[in-house]
Amino acid sequence: MAAEQMAGSGEDPGRPAPQATAPAATTAPPVPPGPEPDALPPARPLDAIDRDILRILQTDGRASIRSVAERVHVSRANAYARINRLVEDGVIRGFGARVDHERAGQGASAYITLKIVQNSWRTVREQLQALPGATHIALVSGDFDVLLLVHTPDNRALRELVLTRIQSIPEVLSTRTLLVFEETDLGPRPDRPAELA
Repeated sequence: MAAEQMAGSGEDPGRPAPQATAPAATTAPPVPPGPEPDALPPARPLDAIDRDILRILQTDGRASIRSVAERVHVSRANAYARINRLVEDGVIRGFGARVDHERAGQGASAYITLKIVQNSWRTVREQLQALPGATHIALVSGDFDVLLLVHTPDNRALRELVLTRIQSIPEVLSTRTLLVFEETDLGPRPDRPAELA
């Protein structure tokens, strides 16, 4: 079994600490789901109206087509077509809700770094995606190979996830857990007009 290390001020591996809030997502206008990543067409350049639409939907994913059209000064048909194209091109990957995980009963969060067997990324990714509470997975460069963000109900569940589920994946060589004490969502806001410029 790979060695687990807790980062921070000398925490015991069995005693992770509480967490804060969550990364962003949004709900939005009725558009079809986007294509699978392997089926995406070549990227097309975005114009100023496309960028304005993205900014609006990132700030308020529940904005109606009519509202978006009025705010970017195009017809509803044009706005709808543009949003559909952004989905089809994979620029918009989906719509959801911005969740405060702590208030939703997920009181412990951590970033977990993993060192994995060379060329095992796809296999490991599939297994990590199936983990309860996994919200972000990235293949990265540096001292470790994978960065995983998880939210769990409590410290006991976090310990179980790391020591039993993740470390039992054969391709995982070692892990390190970075506890989240407080989190601030830096998603797009109306007071940050330079987004996507």
